[in-house]
Amino acid sequence: MAKKRMVMELGMGSSLRQQDYTRAACRAVEDALWHNSLSIADAFGLDRSAMIIEVEIGVQQPEKVDTDKVGAILPYGQGAVRAVHGGLDVPKPDGGITVIANAAVVVYLDLEPAGAA
Repeated sequence: MAKKRMVMELGMGSSLRQQDYTRAACRAVEDALWHNSLSIADAFGLDRSAMIIEVEIGVQQPEKVDTDKVGAILPYGQGAVRAVHGGLDVPKPDGGITVIANAAVVVYLDLEPAGAA
């Protein structure tokens, strides 16, 4: 079997007032997921739990993202979340910031190569 990339969705989320990196990350993943209803596993006769889902979150302070909380948003599949440096912290006139997170959600299936016995 070989892990094959099937789908990639992108999303953006923000925390306008609370400067909450996890909330912005969750909103970014929701934005990516709510763009579609993945039936890719069904198309291959697999259970949805067979989907391997890798989530990469870009924020200015990745250490402030609770990756377990972000991963809990995934409705099915085997999820892994990684936070990396990216996104934006936009200064506000009052001295605070608006946190913007970007998410890349990539779905893989473990499939046998064509022609394999």
